[in-house]
Amino acid sequence: MSIAAKLIDRNDAAPSFATGPDIEAQIADAARFTRRHAIAAIYRATSGHPGGALSCAEILACLFGAEMNFWPASVNDPYRDRFVLSKGHACPALYAIGAYHQFCSKQEALGLRKLGSPFQGHPHVRDLPWVETSTGSLGQGFSVAVGMALGMKMQRMRARAYVLLGDGELQEGEVWEAAMCAAHHKLDNLCAIVDYNKMQSDATNEAIMRLEPLADKWRAFGWTVFEVDGHNIAEILSTLHLAASTRERPSVLIAHTLKGKGVPFMEGSPAWHGSVKLTRQQAADALTALGASPEDIKDLIDG
Repeated sequence: MSIAAKLIDRNDAAPSFATGPDIEAQIADAARFTRRHAIAAIYRATSGHPGGALSCAEILACLFGAEMNFWPASVNDPYRDRFVLSKGHACPALYAIGAYHQFCSKQEALGLRKLGSPFQGHPHVRDLPWVETSTGSLGQGFSVAVGMALGMKMQRMRARAYVLLGDGELQEGEVWEAAMCAAHHKLDNLCAIVDYNKMQSDATNEAIMRLEPLADKWRAFGWTVFEVDGHNIAEILSTLHLAASTRERPSVLIAHTLKGKGVPFMEGSPAWHGSVKLTRQQAADALTALGASPEDIKDLIDG
């Protein structure tokens, strides 16, 4: 699909939107690549956060593949859409989707956490010019995205700001301060997506600090709220379309996802949240589960 085919006309009350079997197949391919590349990068780094990188693959693939007006040639274009990975520890997935869309080299992006590599354990804007801001301290990326949306609105730009948050991240007070600010300023050019995989570092959200009723909380703060299956590409795309049509309010997609999606021994287990070291066999098993061929597995693991 050409870049022009995926652009949303922000002047329309109901924006045109690229969807259908072809684009959905391309996005599914991007999500598969993202998961495989992220696992390989974490294996090579001997450290990383696989659970949350795997759970957000379809979300990132939809944003970069169909929703956002953002591509390699537009990195310095002030009228581009902005994306902030507020859950910065999931950066292996961001680097992977960036590699898929040629923002960076696929091979170099496997250099996660290596000394001197621009692909560190959290995104760094000065190392990677296509990353909008450095993130890592949870909650701060969301505040930056609110500031971006406010600045673009004040300048009457048609561009939008998108921000991906982790569900554990919502326990940060800064998130709700930013949510209140966004609603007050009627930032209808802001779309937040919550990767709601129900788990965080040590256990479930429910066990550590419950978030429910989550949708009602966002509504109480003045946001338009959508709930989606975070692995259903057609549903994500159509809901992003609705969010782009919302006026006078910021929008949030609560995306119900599965931690470790695609790798059976990681799925639904907080043990695979982060700071893990994959053995060669675990990496090979994960890549096999993700549909990689023996040749691809050898190339990803050994380079």
